[in-house]
Amino acid sequence: MSDHDYHAELDARGLFCPEPVMMLHNRIHDVGVGQVLRVVATDPSTTRDIPRFCQFLGHELLSQRESGGEFLFLIRRCQDA
Repeated sequence: MSDHDYHAELDARGLFCPEPVMMLHNRIHDVGVGQVLRVVATDPSTTRDIPRFCQFLGHELLSQRESGGEFLFLIRRCQDA
């Protein structure tokens, strides 16, 4: 899956823990089950927090990478919460 294959985006740049994950918790409900949310963040703690969020709530972390000081995540919503 490429960075262009997503249904919605969460821009969490400039925010620090716990704000990106709190916003993700709300934003994941805006995509349907099976759809993909792209998250862009600048806080390095998201590299730990977002995978844990996905594991804990049962969503699939499709990709995680860093590019130019930004952390990019693709998350597939896997359940109806």
